[in-house]
Amino acid sequence: MGKVRTSVFMVSIDGFGAAPRQSLDNPFGEGGLALPASWYFQTRTFRQMIGQDGGTTDLDDEIARKAMDNIGGWILGRNMFGPIRGPWPDHSWKGWWGDNPPYHTPTFVLTHHARPDIEMEGGTTFHFVTDGIAAALEQARAVAGDKDIRVGGGVSVVRQFLQARLLDELQLALPPVLLGAGESLFAGIDLPALGYAVVGHVASPHATHVTIARRSA
Repeated sequence: MGKVRTSVFMVSIDGFGAAPRQSLDNPFGEGGLALPASWYFQTRTFRQMIGQDGGTTDLDDEIARKAMDNIGGWILGRNMFGPIRGPWPDHSWKGWWGDNPPYHTPTFVLTHHARPDIEMEGGTTFHFVTDGIAAALEQARAVAGDKDIRVGGGVSVVRQFLQARLLDELQLALPPVLLGAGESLFAGIDLPALGYAVVGHVASPHATHVTIARRSA
């Protein structure tokens, strides 16, 4: 069985994993685009993901590339799938990434509102899970085999996995960015009491990368 992990999860220096007021025009929230723009968008890994050439091949790119390795399934919160809130008005929205999303595996979207599966190009199939993180993890494990399950976020989903001690590893990317407001990743969570500890950290000129793991994992 592989790890349950969150990788290259971007957090501002003041602790926010997303800015306020996410919308179609602001998928990271208002001002939140500064998190990936400060380091991730320059990497070769990201540029290949959007069909472009070039990009950096430095430490940031190595970490971004490794984050995509050995994944047998993804788990996403509904905000990671789109800006729509409440009941689905129709089935036209199929995610932020167009016809060929970067997941390339079965991808389980947490939601309170059921919806039929969506089969996309490149091996991604979105499955909509209405009964919580444990059910999503069970379904992801059924398809992942020996590969890892990547919990992609957003903030609320990562917090739920941490609080339930279901996350084996959390790898953070902290660019030198202040958001001032948004969704706090760690507010009210006692990580040491839950068995988590820092097990590694490296820094590039653009971001500090910190790995936190559950000690029994």
